[in-house]
Amino acid sequence: MPAVRRLKVLFLCTGNSCRSQMAEGWARHLAGDAIEPYSAGIEAKGLDPFMVQVMEEAGVSMASHRSKTVEELGEKKFDYLITLCNHARETCPCFPGKARVIHHGFPDPPLLAKEAASKDEALKIYRKVRDEIRAFVEVLPELLNATPGRRDQPARLVRREEG
Repeated sequence: MPAVRRLKVLFLCTGNSCRSQMAEGWARHLAGDAIEPYSAGIEAKGLDPFMVQVMEEAGVSMASHRSKTVEELGEKKFDYLITLCNHARETCPCFPGKARVIHHGFPDPPLLAKEAASKDEALKIYRKVRDEIRAFVEVLPELLNATPGRRDQPARLVRREEG
């Protein structure tokens, strides 16, 4: 039986420090047989330590991850680019091939945590977004495989604004 080709998916956000890292981590953990996940940012801000902590709590190791820019991915051809924040959606770069672009925004944990009164309160924010991203990634293979249309047209599969 021939091997099933995994969809190459790039999760993109501004700094590749939190949301896109969570999405890549969940995709490897939950859907590695269907998705070949990558993450990058418009710029590289380094891994957010709270993100690493809450992902480790959920059983997803981030030890092999590092923050990287889109340019570092070179000429990779993706099936899907999934933007996870408005800034990435507005500045989404072009890649070789005919990747479909999907936007599914999530709240920005570091931004929201700035108002937190304590570390525990900040971690609650990170955990909430972590769990929202997990729920999205859990259904992602089914959604991507069910998406009609040509790959050279923008996908309108999922649209949710962060808030």
